[in-house]
Amino acid sequence: MNEVTNDLSNIEKPVNVGNPRLGWGSDVAAEMLRQSGIKYVSINPGASYRGFHDSIVNYLGNSDPKMLLCLHEDHAVHIAQGYAKATDEPMGCVLHSNVGLMHGLMATFNAWCYRAPIIMMGATGPVDSPLRRPWIDWIHTAKDQGALLRNYVKWDDEPRSAQALVETMLRANQIARSEPTGPVYVCLDAGLQESEIEEPLNIPDINRFLPSDPPRASEKAVAAAADLLLGAKNPIIFAGRGSRRMDAWNNRVKLAELLNAAVITDLHNASVFPTDHPLHCGRPTGRIVGAAAKAAEEADVVLSLNWLDLGGSLNLLNRDGKMNGTKVIGATLEQYLHNGWGMELFELPPCDVKADADPDAFVEQLLPVIEKKLKGKAKWDGKTRKSPEPKAVEPISKRDPEGLIQPADIVTALGEVRGDQQFTLNRVSSGGAGPVYHFRHPQDYLGHDGGGGLASGPGTSVGAALALKDSGRTTIAVLGDGDFMQGNTALWTAAHYRIPLLTIISNNRSNFNDEMHQETVAKDRDRPVENRWIGMRISEPDLDLVDLAKSLGVNGRGPVTKMGDLIPALEEGIRKVQAGEPWFINIHVDTGYAQPPLMRGGSSGS
Repeated sequence: MNEVTNDLSNIEKPVNVGNPRLGWGSDVAAEMLRQSGIKYVSINPGASYRGFHDSIVNYLGNSDPKMLLCLHEDHAVHIAQGYAKATDEPMGCVLHSNVGLMHGLMATFNAWCYRAPIIMMGATGPVDSPLRRPWIDWIHTAKDQGALLRNYVKWDDEPRSAQALVETMLRANQIARSEPTGPVYVCLDAGLQESEIEEPLNIPDINRFLPSDPPRASEKAVAAAADLLLGAKNPIIFAGRGSRRMDAWNNRVKLAELLNAAVITDLHNASVFPTDHPLHCGRPTGRIVGAAAKAAEEADVVLSLNWLDLGGSLNLLNRDGKMNGTKVIGATLEQYLHNGWGMELFELPPCDVKADADPDAFVEQLLPVIEKKLKGKAKWDGKTRKSPEPKAVEPISKRDPEGLIQPADIVTALGEVRGDQQFTLNRVSSGGAGPVYHFRHPQDYLGHDGGGGLASGPGTSVGAALALKDSGRTTIAVLGDGDFMQGNTALWTAAHYRIPLLTIISNNRSNFNDEMHQETVAKDRDRPVENRWIGMRISEPDLDLVDLAKSLGVNGRGPVTKMGDLIPALEEGIRKVQAGEPWFINIHVDTGYAQPPLMRGGSSGS
C-alpha cells in the first residue's frame, strides 16, 4: 500500500531496480522523454507497450517521467491536457495500440482544439509479422495507426530503429512546444521496443533541438497596427488565447492602458487580462454580449489577439451594420494548423492588418513603438471605466437560507470565501464565472476543453491540479453532472496519487443544454415544448454522486440543496484540499444558464 504522502516520488516507487543501462529500443523512448523535460506520463496499461512500460519503471526508476495510472485512455489524454492548460508545458501520455488510441481520440480532439502541447505515445505490432502472437497481436496491429488522428495532431511518426527513434523524439518535443503548440503522436513498434540495441547509439545534446522563439510580425505590420491603434478614438482589444506567463499578462495590461483601449475576454480561453480592471468590459462569457458588445460596436479599431472565431464574432456583432467602418488588426498563428478535415478553423475573418505572429510576441513588438510615439505618456487616465459599474449583487451569505441554488451562485460563493487565497478554476459550468468572481492572474482560470467533447472536465481538472500541487494555489473545478458522469473515474487517479483537487458538481439532474435545443426545435415546428425533457433528464433513479466519488477514493459532501448550506460546504472543501486531499461536493442547482446557448443560424442566429 502507498503511504499517505504529498510526495509523488514515494508513490509506486520501484524496488530492486537492476540493469539500469540503456540497452533496449524502448529505453531510448524513455530516455528521450526524460531529456525532453517530461515530468509525468499518464497511462492506461496495455501489452503493446510493455517494453516501454518496463523502461520507465526499471530503466528510469519511475521518475522524470513518473507514470500516473488512469482507468481510461480518455483520462490519460485529458490529464495531460489539463497539465498543459496550467503550465503551457507538455506532459506525456501513453495509449495502448489501436484500441486504446481509439478510446483516446475524443480527448485528442479536445487537446487539439485547445492547442495543448502533449507528447502522446502509442504502440502497434510487432510490425514484423512473424513476431506476432496469434490473434491478439494481429487485431492490435495497424499499417498506419497515425491515420486515426493525423487530422487533429500537429505531427505523427512511427520510427523503425532505435537511432530513428532518437530523432523522432527530438522532433516530437520540438514540434509540440513550438507556437502554435499542440499534441503530437509517436507510435512505437512493439518489436522495436523489445529489441536489444546492437549498433552504437548517438544521442545528441537536446539543447540544439529546442523550439525557436515564437514567430513575430514584420516591421511593416507592427508599424501599420501601431498607427491604426494610435489614431483610433475607441480602440478595443479582443484578448483571446494567450500564454500563462506573467510578463505576457503585464504586457497586455500595459498596452491597453497606453491606448486607453477597452478589453474583452471570454470563457473559452484561459484568463489573459484582469476582469476587474476598469478597461475590461463586462463579464467574460461564451460570446460577446452586454457591455462587451456595446463597446465592440462603438469601436473604430479592433485588435484581435488570437480571438477564437474572430470572423463569427464580428458577424454576430455586425448584424445591423454598426461595425461596417471598423478597422481590424489580427494577430494569430492559427492558419498554420488549419487543414481540410474539420471546421475548427472557424469563419474567415476580415483583417486590415494581418500579423502572422504569436499574439504575445506581437504585443511585445507593439509596446516600444507605441511608447515612443506617446513619449511614455499613457492615454488612459488611470480611473475611467470602459463599461458601467457592475450592479450590486446580494451576497450569498445574506440570501434566504432555504432558497434554491442557481448555477451562477456556486462561483459567486467561491468569490465570497476566496479572500486573498489563490484559486485556480479549471472549468466552470453553465453558471459561468458568476457576476462577481474576478480573474487577476494567468492561472486564475484555465478555460474550457477546446473541442466540446464531454467527459473532459474531470481529467483536465486532475491534470491541472497535478501541475499546480506545489504552487500554493487551490485547484477547483465546477463541472456539470453530465460531463462528470462520462469522465468520473478520473477521480481515482487524483485519489491514488494524492492530488489535491476540489471537484464541485453543478447538478441540474439533466442534459440541460440539449433540453434547450429540443425546446428550440419544438417551437420552430409548433410542437409542445413540455416534452423537451424526454431522453434528457438524469433522474428516477437520481445519481448518488458522493457515494460514487467515495467509491473512487475521494470523500465529499452532498447533495447540497439549500442556499444556506452552500458557503459552509465550500469552506469545508477548500480546507480539505489545502490540507492535501482531493474533495468532492455535489450541489443541486436549478436549471438555467448564465448565458443561454446560441442556436443555429450563423450571424442571424438568436
